[in-house]
Amino acid sequence: MNLLSNQLTMQRFCSSGLARHFSEVLITLRRWGPRVKKNLGTTTTLLLFLPLLIATAFISSLWNSDTSNFSVHNISRNKTVIIVSRKPQNRPPKRITTPLNCVKNQTQTCPTNYPKTSQTQESISDYSIPPTSTCPDYFRWIHEDLSPWKVTGITRDMLERANQTAHFRLILVNNKVYIHKYKQSIQTRDVFTIWGILQLLRKYPGRLPDLELMFDCDDRPVIRSRDYSGPNNKGPPPLFRYSGDRWTMDIVFPDWSFWGWAEINIKPWESLLRELKEGNNGRNWVDREPYAYWKGNPFVAETRRDLLTCNLSDKHDWNARLYVQDWILESKQGFQQSNLASQCAHRYKIYIEGYAWSVSEKYILACDSTTLIVKPYFHDFFIRYLQPLRHYWPIRDKDKCKSIKFAVDWGNTHKQKAQEIGRAASNFIQEELKMEYVYDYMFHLLNEYAKLLKFKPVAPDGAVEVCSETMACTANGSHKKFMMESLVKGPSITSPCTLPPPYEPKVLGAFYRRKLNAILQVQKWEDRYWESLKKQ
Repeated sequence: MNLLSNQLTMQRFCSSGLARHFSEVLITLRRWGPRVKKNLGTTTTLLLFLPLLIATAFISSLWNSDTSNFSVHNISRNKTVIIVSRKPQNRPPKRITTPLNCVKNQTQTCPTNYPKTSQTQESISDYSIPPTSTCPDYFRWIHEDLSPWKVTGITRDMLERANQTAHFRLILVNNKVYIHKYKQSIQTRDVFTIWGILQLLRKYPGRLPDLELMFDCDDRPVIRSRDYSGPNNKGPPPLFRYSGDRWTMDIVFPDWSFWGWAEINIKPWESLLRELKEGNNGRNWVDREPYAYWKGNPFVAETRRDLLTCNLSDKHDWNARLYVQDWILESKQGFQQSNLASQCAHRYKIYIEGYAWSVSEKYILACDSTTLIVKPYFHDFFIRYLQPLRHYWPIRDKDKCKSIKFAVDWGNTHKQKAQEIGRAASNFIQEELKMEYVYDYMFHLLNEYAKLLKFKPVAPDGAVEVCSETMACTANGSHKKFMMESLVKGPSITSPCTLPPPYEPKVLGAFYRRKLNAILQVQKWEDRYWESLKKQ
């Protein structure tokens, strides 16, 4: 055995799992000479000594279950000196929990002891945090929504012009939030939207730059693209809201119901998502009612009233089972008939817009039923990514009844494919729309927005500092319950997902063509179906 063989033998031993049980082992071997006799003697000694080391390591492993890492620290030139020493424990950082600091019989103020930085920043030198994953593809629409200001940036004048319809102005300066309210929103939309942003700051403290924005809590977008298409336009005002459409430039933001809709007893998204998943597991798709189900308020839009004509009657059965949701009666009865997790009893569920986009969208898609989407005209922050025939079945808005009947007949004939469509949608909701990604979407949207600002954000006169304490500690009833349920307990120990780059124009064009072709394909199938029935 030559010199290299001996060195490799010792290195393999020291790098093996046996050596890790020693706190410090110093083995000093004289450098082997060139003569075979000496090499033979050294080899013999080593072979005799190895069993003793192995036995000692085995006994040591029984005494101490600690599996700390060991490594070779030094090999000298004249002597082979191998030091196997304990490495620091590679344990994840302990999550910091910061409860609310509510005070009694005093004016509630914002605490000063909340962590100023994220745990990922403080502990990254001591703990090897895995690389962050890339965000879901629908995050790419952040770039699209902010593209109107990509060249010019956002000036103070642009921002001030957004207050014509805004319900509140939000200012973030040095990780403190100030609110200037202009008018009352519908119910508590503004309250829970602000609450959601405060939870984002609890999750990622110190990670958001200073910024200033205007928020409109109404349904329909108002910043029309055609008003800012001329060469001399002043630039569109940046206005945040819950939905947009192809003709407007409002910036789409997650809606208030992710933190709970107190007025109609809809729980915060994180807990409701778990209940929806449990509801799905309770009944297989094939065992569900073979009809299309919808329950909602038909009085907010003509298209919903038209949908009701597709209900079961003495003359027609369009394969639809439709119900009117009376929220006033429900509130009096304690919301006993409006549990969303129990409304997954049909193979098909219908999504139809109301006055604009509807909050019900995510609850329907999560149901594991095949979602039938009546042609939408508005979008929220995630729906643009979904593809017909992959995540949902498209329904015509002009001839709903025939379109619904064909969809149900097709699905009951092609059960496996119909189940795959329903499962793809619910998997998307469960995996890619979990609350972690909702916060990450907010994080990246606000970060990219802040990069466009051409002015220094400042808290104006009349703005009031708000924090989780000033909102939750003074709340009552369902409002307090949902705030406490959706409270972020402390800074995250992981970083946000990595924002994907914007779509290349060709890629985005192909995406839209693929979506349109799928819709046209369904319409061809549908037309042939009804033509064949006429011939019969």
